[in-house]
Amino acid sequence: MSATTTDPRARGLKKKPFMRGARVRVPGRAAPAGRRVMAGVSALTAALVLAVLPIPPGGDTPASAAEQQSSAVTKTGKKGAYDDFSQLKVTVGQTRNLRGQAVKVSWTGATPATTERAQNFMQLMQCWGDDPDAGPSREQCEFGATVTYTPGSTRMLQPTTDNDPAEGDYEGLPDEPMSSGKFVPFRPVSGATTTDAYDYTYFTGGDTNTLAWLPNDSEGSGEASFEVRTSVESPHLGCGARRDAAGAVQPCWLVAVPRGEHNPDGRAAQSSADPQAASALSRTLWDQRLVFRLDFLPVGDNCAADMPERRTIGSELVTDAMTSWQSKLCVGGTHRFTFTQAGEESARSAITAPTDTSPGLAFTVDPVDSDGDGAPLVHAPVAVSGLTIGFLWNYESGTDSHHVSRLRLNQRLLAKLLTESYVENVRMGIFGQPEPDTVAGNPVRIAADPEFLQLNPEITAGREAPNGLVVGLENSDTARLLWRYIIQNDDARAFLEGKPDPWGMHLNTSYKELDLTEEPFDYYPKSDATATPTQCEGVTYGSQDLVPYANDMHSAALKIRRGYSGLAFICNATTQFALSGTRPELNNAHEIGIADTASAERYLLDVAALPNADGTFVKPTTATMLKAVTQMPDSAVPGVKTTDPARARGSAYPLTSVVYAAASTDQSADARTDYARVIRYAAGDGQTPGTAPGELPAGYAPLPQGLRTQALAAATALEKGVIAEGGTSADGGSSGEGAGGTTSGGGYGTGGTESASSGSTGGATGASGSTGTSGTSGTSAASGVAAAGGTAAAGGATTATAGSGTTPSELLGAVRWVLLGVLVLGGAASLSGPLLLRLSTRRGGTEATGIR
Repeated sequence: MSATTTDPRARGLKKKPFMRGARVRVPGRAAPAGRRVMAGVSALTAALVLAVLPIPPGGDTPASAAEQQSSAVTKTGKKGAYDDFSQLKVTVGQTRNLRGQAVKVSWTGATPATTERAQNFMQLMQCWGDDPDAGPSREQCEFGATVTYTPGSTRMLQPTTDNDPAEGDYEGLPDEPMSSGKFVPFRPVSGATTTDAYDYTYFTGGDTNTLAWLPNDSEGSGEASFEVRTSVESPHLGCGARRDAAGAVQPCWLVAVPRGEHNPDGRAAQSSADPQAASALSRTLWDQRLVFRLDFLPVGDNCAADMPERRTIGSELVTDAMTSWQSKLCVGGTHRFTFTQAGEESARSAITAPTDTSPGLAFTVDPVDSDGDGAPLVHAPVAVSGLTIGFLWNYESGTDSHHVSRLRLNQRLLAKLLTESYVENVRMGIFGQPEPDTVAGNPVRIAADPEFLQLNPEITAGREAPNGLVVGLENSDTARLLWRYIIQNDDARAFLEGKPDPWGMHLNTSYKELDLTEEPFDYYPKSDATATPTQCEGVTYGSQDLVPYANDMHSAALKIRRGYSGLAFICNATTQFALSGTRPELNNAHEIGIADTASAERYLLDVAALPNADGTFVKPTTATMLKAVTQMPDSAVPGVKTTDPARARGSAYPLTSVVYAAASTDQSADARTDYARVIRYAAGDGQTPGTAPGELPAGYAPLPQGLRTQALAAATALEKGVIAEGGTSADGGSSGEGAGGTTSGGGYGTGGTESASSGSTGGATGASGSTGTSGTSGTSAASGVAAAGGTAAAGGATTATAGSGTTPSELLGAVRWVLLGVLVLGGAASLSGPLLLRLSTRRGGTEATGIR
C-alpha cells in the first residue's frame, strides 16, 4: 500500500473571515447593607455574599448525562462449585432506551487479579434471545473472536481445561474439526449456524464488541465501557429489529461471566500450564453468569412508509438530536421529516440555490448569507452542542495497568497533532529506520513531548500513546471553529507559522505552504506525503495509512471507543502480510480524536480539558456550554450568534456551538408550516433531556430561555411568510418594532404569544433511527433516504413568543435571588420592628429574577 499523495480533504475549500460582534456585558449586582443592629447586618451581609457568588460551573458532569442513566441494574453473583462469587455485584449503567452506544459496566466484591492471566477477571458479551424469563443460550452470544491471545476467549472446549462431567460440558455439542475437543456453535438470528470454533462468518477479532479479558483491580473491582449494538451494527444479533407477534421489540442481553481461580474440573487455572484456558462458554463457568436484559429503541423508519417526506439537511452537531425528534414529529402530522447529514456549506447551498428536490430546512452553525435579492430567511436556534477531544488511553507500565481519564491539551499541542508533527504521525516505531525529513528532530510521539508532560505529569505512557488524531473527512463549520480556536492563541499561531516551541519541536515541513494562520480552514488536511518502505517488497505506507480519516465525528468517536483507528497497514516480513484489521487488547488500547459532544457522551469517551481565553482548563458540561453561549457575540446576520473561542472566559467551554435551523420564506405555505413545526418541537419538548424518543440526547445542553423564545418567533415568522424589519435578538442587540408588535427574537416581530412547547406532538412512538443511519454522511437518518441540495417555496411571518423551561443556571439564579429577598426582608425587619414584620405577613413573597 502506498501513501496517498493527494489530500482528499482539499476540495471545494472556502474560507471565511472571522465574524466578530459587540461584547456582551452582564450588569453588576448590588445588595443593601444595614448598620443599626447586628441581626440586620448579619442578614444583609449574608444576602450580599449570596448575590455576588458565582454560579458553580457544574464540575465534570457531562451535558445532560447524569439524569439519563436512570435504568441501571445491579445483580449479585453466587457461590459456585470451586469459586465463590456471592460477594460480587455487577452494575450495568443503562438497560433501556438503548441504541448503538456504550454503557458503563462496573463490579465490586471480586478477588483481586494475580500474575496468572487466567485468574480473576470478567468477561462481557452481547447476546440475542427472545425468552424474557430464560434469557439467552450460550449459542446465541457473540463470543469467541479475539485478535490476541486472552484466556478463555474462544468457543472451543478442550478436554484438558473445560471438561466437567458433572455439568455435562460436552453433551450435545459438535466436534471441533481442528482439535480433539468440542465447540459451542454460534446461532445467529437468521442464517446458518457456525461450523467450527474459528468460523468468523458473523464477527471477527477486528470487529467484535466482546470484552473477553477485564482483570479485576487490586480491590477486586473493575469498570468498562461496553459497546452495545443494534441490528445496524450487528445484524446477526438483530437488537432493536426483532419484534414479537404484537409488534413489540424483543429484548437482547448483556452477559457477564465472572472468572475465578479454577477451571471447570476444579484445577487451578494457570495460563502457563493451560495455554488455551477454559472458555467462558464451558458449562460450569457459564452457570456463574449474570444476565442483564437490554431493551433497545426500535430500529428503522418509525413513521408510516406512505407518508410524504419533508427533507432536512445539515450539521452533524444536530444528528443525534434530529434522530431522536423525528419519530415524535410524525405523530399528528401529514409528513415525515428525513434528515441528511452534510457539511454546513452544502446545507447553506440548499437554501440559497435550491432545486425542485432540495431540502427546505438546513441546520448550520455559521449563518446562511443572503445576497439581499432573494426571499427573506429565518434562523432559529435549535441545539447547543460543540466539539470535544475524546480519547481512550490505557497502557501498561511495568506490571501496572493505567487508565488515563484526565487529560489537558492546549492549542499548540492540538496544532502539533493536526499537522502530523510527531515522528510516529508519519512513520511507525520501527527500529533502525531514519526519521522522516519532514519531522526530523521532533519527539517520537505526544507522550514524549516535554510540553505535553508539563501539562500532564502523571502520564508515564512511554511508547504506549496514540499515533495521531482521528479526524472526520467532512468539510464543516466545526472544523473552522477548531482552527479558529487554535490560531487565536499566540503560541499555537507562532508554531503554525514556523517558529519552534521552547523545546525545539518544529512544524511538519509539509504544512509550511498551507498558510494555516491566514484564515481558519473548514477541514483537516493530511499533507505529509512521505512514503515509508517496509520489509515487504514493494510495499510502502504513509500517514493516512497509520491514522485514516473517519467518515465523520460519530465514526471517529466509535473508533476511539474501540481503541482502534482503523490502522490500514501492518507489514510482516515473514508472511508478506500488509493489511490489518488488528485491534489491540483493551488494557493496551489508545486513541484520540475529534468528536462532537453528543457522540463523545454516547460512547462514554473521556474528554480532554481545554484552556479558554482566561487560560482556565474546562471540559464540556451543561453549565460550561451554557456559560459560553452567554458570551457569544452576534454575527453579521441578526439573531445569529457566532462561535468565537476568544470570548469564552470564566467557566465557559471554548468549543461550544449553537446550531441554527435556517429556511427561506420562498416555499409553499404547507412546507413552511411543516418546517415551523420542526422548529417549535426542537425549541419545546425537544429540549427535555432523556433517552426516550423525542427527548434531547446526552451531550447537548438545553437551550436557554432566550434562544427558545427566539426560535419560536422564527417558527411563526416562517409559517406566516413575513419577516419584520429591524428587531432584536432575545439575547441582546438592537430593539425595534416589527409587524404586529414589539420585536423579540432575532428580528421577528410579535403577533401573539405561544408556550415553548406549542406545536409539539404527543403520543408514544418508537425511536427514529440508529447509530448506523444517523451517523452515516449523506444518508437520511431515520428513513434511509438520501437527499442533497435545498428546496423552493414561498411566504414568511411575524410573532413573538414566550417559552417555558428553565436551565440549571436560571434555576439557581432564581433561587439565589429569592433567598436574597428573604434575607433582605429579614434584615430590614430586625431593624424596623413589628411594622415591617406585619407588612411582610401580608405580602406573598418576593419576585424571583432568573439569570440568563
